[in-house]
Amino acid sequence: EEPVLLAELKPGRPQRYDWKSSCETWSVAFSPDGAWFAWSQGHCVVKLIPWPLGEAELCKASERKSRGGKAETWSRGAAKEKTLECGQIVWGLAFSAWPAAEDGDTDPACAVGLPCLVLATGLNDGQIKVWEVQTGHLLFSLLGHQDVVRDLSFAPNGSPILVSASRDKTLRVWDLSRDGRQVQVLSGHVQWVYCCSISPDCSMLCSAAGEKSALLWSMRSYTLIRRLEGHQSSVVSCDFSPDSALLVTASYDACVIMWDPYTGEQLRTLRHVPLHSTLDSSSEIHTSSLRSVCFSPEGLYLATVADDRLLRIWALELRSPVAFAPMTNGLCCMYFPHGGFIATGTRDGHVQFWTAPRVLSSLKHLCRKALRTFLTTYQVLALPIPRKLKEFLTYRTF
Repeated sequence: EEPVLLAELKPGRPQRYDWKSSCETWSVAFSPDGAWFAWSQGHCVVKLIPWPLGEAELCKASERKSRGGKAETWSRGAAKEKTLECGQIVWGLAFSAWPAAEDGDTDPACAVGLPCLVLATGLNDGQIKVWEVQTGHLLFSLLGHQDVVRDLSFAPNGSPILVSASRDKTLRVWDLSRDGRQVQVLSGHVQWVYCCSISPDCSMLCSAAGEKSALLWSMRSYTLIRRLEGHQSSVVSCDFSPDSALLVTASYDACVIMWDPYTGEQLRTLRHVPLHSTLDSSSEIHTSSLRSVCFSPEGLYLATVADDRLLRIWALELRSPVAFAPMTNGLCCMYFPHGGFIATGTRDGHVQFWTAPRVLSSLKHLCRKALRTFLTTYQVLALPIPRKLKEFLTYRTF
C-alpha cells in the first residue's frame, strides 16, 4: 500500500531572510510519548503542536482521502499550538526522553529540578536553546559551538544527557541536570557534522559528517570505537534500530548501508535506483542522493528521503522498497513513535504527514528484539544455541 498524504503544514509568516537558508525544514521531531510534534519552519521559529488532537485529525484526513477527498492543510487545534521565538534560524530539534511519572514515582527529570519534557533547538549561531514544552519557557542557552548546530540527540534512557552535532566539526555532550554543563567535546571529523544518533541502550553514539565514513563512539568513555567505512560519498544521516542491534547510514552515493555496530560488519546495502516514470528524461543517477533515513518504531521498516523527490519505505528483509510516495524537495523524515505515520520536512518549509505500514510483529521478531535489547552481538555468538538461531538473532538471515 502506497503512502497517502494526510495533511500538510505550511509556514505562517513571510520570509525575512535569504530563502535558501531560512525557509527550509531541516528537522522535525515527535516527543517520545507521541504527545507533541515540533517542526523548524525557518524564520527563527519553532512550532509546537499537541499531538493527540493532531492524530485524530490525521485519522479523519485518512478517511477523507480514502473516499477520494483531498488532503487538507492543518486547520484545527491552532489555539493550543505554541510558537517558540528562537532568534536564529533553527536547524536541529530534539525532545527529551524523560518519562512521565507513574504510580507516584519521581520523574528522573523532576528529581534534578527539571521539567518532565523539554525541547532542544540547534541554532544558526552555534547556540542550543532548551525549552520547557508545557509552558514554552526558555530554560537554558548552551554556548560552546562555533558554527551551526545541525543536529541534536537526547539519551533515551531517562538521563538528561544531550549530544549536539555542529558545522564546527565537533560533537558536544551536555548535562542538563548540571545547569547545561558541557561534559565532553568529541573531535574526529574533518568536515561539517550533519547528524548524530544515540543508540536506544545508550551505549553508543553514531555521527555522520561530509565524509565517506561514519564514526561510532562510546557513550560510556566518550572515545572513538571505530570508523564505519563503505560509502563512496558523504554520509549525511544515521539511525539505530529500536533494539540497538542495527545501525543504518545514508549517503550522497544514493545508498543506505546497514551495519552491525558491535562488529562493524556491513550486513546489507540498499541502493536507490531512480524510477523512470517519476523522473525527467534529463535526470541522472546522482539525483537520488540521500538526505535522511530512520527506523520504524518496531524495527521492521526503514524510511528514506532522497533528492529524486521520493519517499521510500523499505522492509527490513527486502532489498527493494515496498512503497513509494512522490514528494517535493524532501530533507528529513521521522516516524511517529507509535507507528502508522511518517512526517517529512521539505526545502520550502513545509511538513507533510504520510501513512506508513502498520505491522503486527511476529513472535520471533519480538523475542529477537527483547534479547538484543540487552545482548551484544558477541554475547549472542557465545550462547550455546544452534548456528541458524545465532544468525537470526544477529540479523544475518536476510
